[in-house]
Amino acid sequence: MQIPKLQHTQSGNFFLIAGPCAIEGRDIALEIADKIKKITDRLEIPYIFKGSFRKANRTKLNSFTGIGDIAALEILKEVGDTFNLPTITDIHETEHAAMAAKYVDVLQIPAFLCRQTDLLVAAAETGKAVNVKKGQFLSGQAMHFAVEKIRSVGNNVVFLTDRGNSFGYSDLVVDFRNIPEMQANQVPVVMDCTHSLQQPNQSSGITGGKPALIETIAKAAIAVGADGLFIETHPRLSEAKSDAANMLPLDKLENLLEKLVKIRKAVVA
Repeated sequence: MQIPKLQHTQSGNFFLIAGPCAIEGRDIALEIADKIKKITDRLEIPYIFKGSFRKANRTKLNSFTGIGDIAALEILKEVGDTFNLPTITDIHETEHAAMAAKYVDVLQIPAFLCRQTDLLVAAAETGKAVNVKKGQFLSGQAMHFAVEKIRSVGNNVVFLTDRGNSFGYSDLVVDFRNIPEMQANQVPVVMDCTHSLQQPNQSSGITGGKPALIETIAKAAIAVGADGLFIETHPRLSEAKSDAANMLPLDKLENLLEKLVKIRKAVVA
């Protein structure tokens, strides 16, 4: 992938998109990025720091949405500059594309918005890499059209992310056929190991999750041949302002990645 500052691309490893669900503040973002970079450098895993500058898709009206757009984007830029890391954030409206592109290296299209043509084209027109999350309501094959929209304006730096399929019963199911089906578009494919374990639309208004299965999803994805993994992580889940129920505790990330690197080596051997 032609993404600035993406290191270790010749290692043969999967790449990792990881960080907190949302940008909660400068210190916590720098803390997380520092710890993950040390791990990924040692394991030679290409790493992209992630964090949402705004959380637009919330169940409850009073859920945390962010610390302010520019404030959060400036923190993302500082993380990238401080650790020489590419950064990624999701956008929800066409006007967000040009704004966010000034601060990050990759623009992400949320799953619920993957069919929004104007949003996809606006992201592509910035010239930044674009990660499109597969809608929970779509097959892997249907994402061909999202790739076409990005490429229609001459942007070929695109990858796709699976995050499970929903059947409307406050749960998600991962169909690993989606990985090779999306790879048929000649693009890297990522498995979102944390959002795919969400249990949305709970009666409490707070999304639930099954974080104990993160390792299971990650291992299976690497075994199937996923090019990258997406993992939301936080050092203190009790303090996390978004998606605490399905994030991986940061102190468990290193051990998990060590196992996954071994699986990757076995798969490509």
